[in-house]
Amino acid sequence: MAVVDAALIVVSGIACAVGYHLVTAGTLGKADVYAAASVLVAINFILLTLVQQGYRLKAVTNLPRTFRMTLTTWTFLFGALLAIAFTMKVSDEFSRGTTISFYLVGLTVLLAWKMIAARWTAHALRTGAFANGRAIMIAEFGLATSSNAVEDLGQHGYRLMRVMEIPAKELASPLLLSSLAPRFEELINYARENRIEHVFLLINWSRQHAIDSILDVLKILPVPVHLVPDANTARFLRYPLSGTGNTFTAELRRAPLSWKERALKRALDLIGASLALLVFAPVMLVTALLIKLTSKGPVFFRQTRHGFGGRAFRIFKFRTMRVLEDGPTIVQAQKDDPRVTPIGKWLRKTSIDELPQLLNVLKGDMSLVGPRPHAAAHNTEYEQIIGNYAFRHHVKPGITGWAQVNGYRGETRTLELMQKRVEHDLWYINNWSLWLDVRIILRTAVSTFGQSKAY
Repeated sequence: MAVVDAALIVVSGIACAVGYHLVTAGTLGKADVYAAASVLVAINFILLTLVQQGYRLKAVTNLPRTFRMTLTTWTFLFGALLAIAFTMKVSDEFSRGTTISFYLVGLTVLLAWKMIAARWTAHALRTGAFANGRAIMIAEFGLATSSNAVEDLGQHGYRLMRVMEIPAKELASPLLLSSLAPRFEELINYARENRIEHVFLLINWSRQHAIDSILDVLKILPVPVHLVPDANTARFLRYPLSGTGNTFTAELRRAPLSWKERALKRALDLIGASLALLVFAPVMLVTALLIKLTSKGPVFFRQTRHGFGGRAFRIFKFRTMRVLEDGPTIVQAQKDDPRVTPIGKWLRKTSIDELPQLLNVLKGDMSLVGPRPHAAAHNTEYEQIIGNYAFRHHVKPGITGWAQVNGYRGETRTLELMQKRVEHDLWYINNWSLWLDVRIILRTAVSTFGQSKAY
């Protein structure tokens, strides 16, 4: 993949230079200079990708991550090289048209190639094309068929030549080695004759005596022995592992965003909210006038919500109802709700009533993207009946969120709908990235006027 990346970058650079100069000046231009620059870009791109482990199988098949890595690396590389060229006063050697076309064409070609490579690699993994490492497995009876470890090993480089299953009763016996000596001897001979390169143990981790005994038998084989996590252990090892001195821990529940992540998210909030206020200022002004002209009451509706860490704050919205409920009992808006004003129905349908929350974002009470804050009365209710509901407060609430762009917006008539919304909110918290926030904002902008669940 690195070779193909390099070839595509060099060809794109030379082609853009030659093509641009032929079109604009009718000459080939300094093809040798652009060829050298393209090689330099290719080398640096590959090195940066290697540092980010972008050529590993898991990274190659993770298309969203690959796209993000390619875009950021390519953009950073061009910015850095242009800055160096400017500092060394050699930027005059390169035309702006060629540089811009090289950036755009090179990026497009790389993204197209990454997409093709991801699909081909995923298909190859499914068909076992990379299963070249010969291996045997010693498994507790029944685990080999119930665990997905066998299939996973086959898809990621290992070809299981033989599986030796041992009943649980024999694994629990203190006479394990003597009772299974002939089978182990046969397995060792098989491993030698077939040049086995790896041995995998799929045994419940609580059977320490059995694991130690099997390791003692296998010490004659000069091959690595891997202990595969059992179902209970694997459930916890899916979480990130971190070292605390000589002890390793699985982070079962991630902490709120780090200060770097919070700084990035806050920067996006401040920039995005400021731009949105500038863009939507005329709309907000017209909306305020319409509310005043069509119904009695204030322009803004303020209600108590719970934010980061469960702290209470007052949310701003355009008033869309004839009532201003903010107490221990609040009824969600429903279809054809008589409390909703005529202009309010349109405001809720288009989500224009949410625009004043940009002020909450600037104040720091909310974020552009995050779990939608519910009324304090609803929070108290759902915290008692939905597990992990309170975990939503590990990040700031948002104007829009992962649940909303996936269809869980507006009224939640049933407990199941609220549970689904919470599931999406928790997924967002555990998988947060700046790119995910940008994706959600873009999807919100595209889908806002197609929503039908906001009453």
